[in-house]
Amino acid sequence: MKKLKLLLIVISCMVAFLTIHLIWTVTDGLTDENKSAQIGVVLGNKVNEDGTPSARLQARLDKALELYENGLVEKVIVSGGIGKEGYDEAAVMSDYLEQEGMKAEDIIEDNNGYNTRITAENAAQIIKEENLKIDQVFVISQFYHISRTKLAFKQEGFETVFGAHADYWEWRDIYSTIREIPAYYKYLLQR
Repeated sequence: MKKLKLLLIVISCMVAFLTIHLIWTVTDGLTDENKSAQIGVVLGNKVNEDGTPSARLQARLDKALELYENGLVEKVIVSGGIGKEGYDEAAVMSDYLEQEGMKAEDIIEDNNGYNTRITAENAAQIIKEENLKIDQVFVISQFYHISRTKLAFKQEGFETVFGAHADYWEWRDIYSTIREIPAYYKYLLQR
């Protein structure tokens, strides 16, 4: 009986912990900061078969445009790799932003941003190479991805990391939000 009671306590604590983390992830991801930063970083995503941004990726780019047009970011790094569709995500993202009115000189391409960790590392390197004095950065992705992305950027030396989520929703967000819990702790323990 004592073992069963102990097991129930352990399970209850784990469920409570996971629930709190889930609430924190969603709240953090949905709370866009109304601050300004020198640079925004848009994390890549699927490109359609015809070479246009997927709806999810377009929503991220539209959020970057909104920040740029409102004067909250001065430049934008678009980060992505070559997807299974054969397109360079960063180039597609850059083209989209230019077509929507962003100045080409305010867009920096990271063509090797194959995951969140690499994007953070590449952003830090790009900023050094460009001799930019960056202490604040905006990360732009889906809401469930913001907390882990902020963590990765802080681990790369960015002092202040703001988040802005794409205004795009789909059923798979439920699975993706739950998946972010172990992914967050994997990133936390890797550094």
